[in-house]
Amino acid sequence: MSVTAQSVWNNCLNFIKDNIQPQAYKTWFEPIIAVKLQDNALSIQVPSKFFYEWLEEHYVKVLKVSLTKELGETAKLVYIIKMENTYGNKQPFTERIPSSNRTSVKAQDVDIPFDNKSRELKNPFVIPGIRNVKIESQLNPNYSFENFLEGDSNRLARSAGLAVAAKPGGTSFNPLLIFGGVGLGKTHLAHAIGVDIKDKYPEKTVLYISAEKFTQQYIDSVKKNNRNDFIHFYQIIDVLIIDDVQFLSGKSGTQDVFFHIFNHLHQNGKQVILTSDKAPVDMQDIEQRLLSRFKWGLSAELQHPDFETRVSILKNKLYRDGVEMPDDIIEYVAKNIKTNVRELEGAIISLIAQSSFNKKEITIDLAKQIVEKFVKNTKREVSIDYIQKVVSDYFQMDVDTLQSKTRKRHIVQARQLAMFFAKKMTKASLASIGSQIGKRDHATVLHACKTVNNLSSTDKQFRKYVEDITKKLSV
Repeated sequence: MSVTAQSVWNNCLNFIKDNIQPQAYKTWFEPIIAVKLQDNALSIQVPSKFFYEWLEEHYVKVLKVSLTKELGETAKLVYIIKMENTYGNKQPFTERIPSSNRTSVKAQDVDIPFDNKSRELKNPFVIPGIRNVKIESQLNPNYSFENFLEGDSNRLARSAGLAVAAKPGGTSFNPLLIFGGVGLGKTHLAHAIGVDIKDKYPEKTVLYISAEKFTQQYIDSVKKNNRNDFIHFYQIIDVLIIDDVQFLSGKSGTQDVFFHIFNHLHQNGKQVILTSDKAPVDMQDIEQRLLSRFKWGLSAELQHPDFETRVSILKNKLYRDGVEMPDDIIEYVAKNIKTNVRELEGAIISLIAQSSFNKKEITIDLAKQIVEKFVKNTKREVSIDYIQKVVSDYFQMDVDTLQSKTRKRHIVQARQLAMFFAKKMTKASLASIGSQIGKRDHATVLHACKTVNNLSSTDKQFRKYVEDITKKLSV
């Protein structure tokens, strides 16, 4: 039997799979493609420079052992980094070479000239807290890494945030785009990175601003005919944090000016951090040249926290507030409020308030009353879990059946409907929807949405399914 790159890599994967956590294997090894085997060197293709650096930092030992088992002590591992054109070696065991199908990431537009003496310019427009060259960061010190608890739902984003804070502008996560639904901690994490950078590098100019405020300032600068001063001001920032960047959607003038500011900062080794309620691929009415720059670094998704993480969040909040609460009550709240961290903390604050004001002991019954009222009265995004429950109940099956691998027609249709409504009614990415509905991939979700649209227009019975479920989800 001939030895091929694929056969060697498959044997390596079998060894690696037995020696690391399943989630880590899925995240860091399943996307790798074996490319060629030549002169005892196995070439593998990885999605990005960040991916390569993560493997080198965390999994180089297991990679070395597995490959040495297959090819002997002289084995070499060569990385081909997709979509990049960077060269260099990191360790004797591994090399990094450019992909033959790489694309350049150099800016195509002419950069706006900038003189460092501009640091002495007075700020030409009003930002609260900014006077002359004294630039206040606008950061909230209460949003720190210490109270941003780690879980499976946010591990990648948090780890990337820590790396950026340790070396702003000096990692491959530039820009760092943090995206996810409402109340999952995007703003908290963005502030935490800024606060940490200010602690480590007090001389750096850090600025946090919402995209809405940035847009308003730009409009004011155009009205006052000092657009260039606006641009020069933002070009002196060392770490620029823009919250809710999806707000730039459809605003071509603001997008154009941000494009030039972004180019200047990036080319000068400054750090850009962005937050958004959706991934770049799902953003509407944002220019392609800007979207391509959003994809230069790392896009990290914040997902809904799992039960264990929700419990940890509540315990941490209670500890910080100096409040004690029985574990069974904490677990009850965590079990029944799943959508986002903001609601979770809001419910526990309401529970403490009710107990204090009415001099009532905190009991499960009181917790039930608060959670019921809180959930009912809170306007919130419909969760994927809730959509699956509504669809399952409608077709008189349980959620496990809906998520199962079966190809029975009525179950497949129910699953497709759940995916369709998740795409329509939540801000989750296709990959996130697929992951939560039976561990499918994003292509399956895309196919499901197309199928539902097609059947709705051709099948009267199926159209009724869509109408009925829409009513149930709108209640």
